[in-house]
Amino acid sequence: MTAWHQISELGAPSAAWKRFVIRFVALFYGGTLATYLFVLIMDPYGISPLAVPMDRPMVSVSQRHMYPLLIRSHRYDSFIVGSSTSMLLDPDLLNGPLQAKFANLAMADARAWEQREVARFFIEKVGEPKVLLVGLDRVWCDQNPGGGRAAFRRFPWWLYDENPLNAYPYLLNWETVELAGRLVGYQLGRYPERIRRDGYVVFVHPDETHDLAQARKDIWQGLNPEAWGGAASAEQTNAPDASPVSFPALEWLDELLAKAPNSTKLLVYMPVHIAAQPAPRSIEARHENVCKQRIAAIARTRGTKVIDWRIPSRLTENDSNYWDALHYRLPVAQHIARETANAAATGAASADGTYRIVVP
Repeated sequence: MTAWHQISELGAPSAAWKRFVIRFVALFYGGTLATYLFVLIMDPYGISPLAVPMDRPMVSVSQRHMYPLLIRSHRYDSFIVGSSTSMLLDPDLLNGPLQAKFANLAMADARAWEQREVARFFIEKVGEPKVLLVGLDRVWCDQNPGGGRAAFRRFPWWLYDENPLNAYPYLLNWETVELAGRLVGYQLGRYPERIRRDGYVVFVHPDETHDLAQARKDIWQGLNPEAWGGAASAEQTNAPDASPVSFPALEWLDELLAKAPNSTKLLVYMPVHIAAQPAPRSIEARHENVCKQRIAAIARTRGTKVIDWRIPSRLTENDSNYWDALHYRLPVAQHIARETANAAATGAASADGTYRIVVP
């Protein structure tokens, strides 16, 4: 036997090896297909035509991934968008006074462009809302509002696409498989829903655990409280709009309001602590004042009410109302929701000066 024949015999795959490769490939692709079918059948995002008919709660705390499911349910005719400063607005406290059925679609650390996308998706899937409430904070006055597109929270554009078929390539991953498994657990009574059906999430600690000394540390973080003064901050609102600074996100806000010409539209500045508001007479305070004036001008054009809680007041100057500079306690949130609903419905001014009706 020649050396060439010896090499050929050694290199020829055995029958056992062929069977192993065939079985491995069949198992791999068969398992992958079975996993993908499992995801499509359980359908944690509410987009699959193969989904079995069953109750689908939100079994993840990832609001960006879960809210399209909430919107597609068509159970709500009104919505809230905003960041974490709006997440504690309880729809149950808004529904009655405003004669609406709210979904709270505010998200932790939501950028202005994310809020725009969520609102756009609601309007496209459900139609014009009865009431549209935007919880305003500093992101709308950011001079670089598109800078957060690569944020760690990973906004899932594919779930907000007009064509749900474009989402299918993104469904085969461990995160979605886990959500499908959680739905099985929910149906068996072994796993709870993680977000209330209307999107409301209580993310702060139980109120009875509030520690004022710790809260003050988290609020001020080394800042000098004496640098903030209610009267001085209030004066900033009277300065004329003479600044060349631009706020690109306000174009998105204007476009959003224009998409709902027949809706009751509310722009509500959330009451962050004064430590999170610009220091009096600072450049930041002047810029914020200019931004507020431009938002008011947009609101007048679009028939929109503006209520401003983001001012120095007995609420925002009281450390005991907050966990940190941005997040207020649950009883405070309930007060804000009730007062906002009343002000929006009746035009009532604040009895204690904690909010201002900027555009009635």
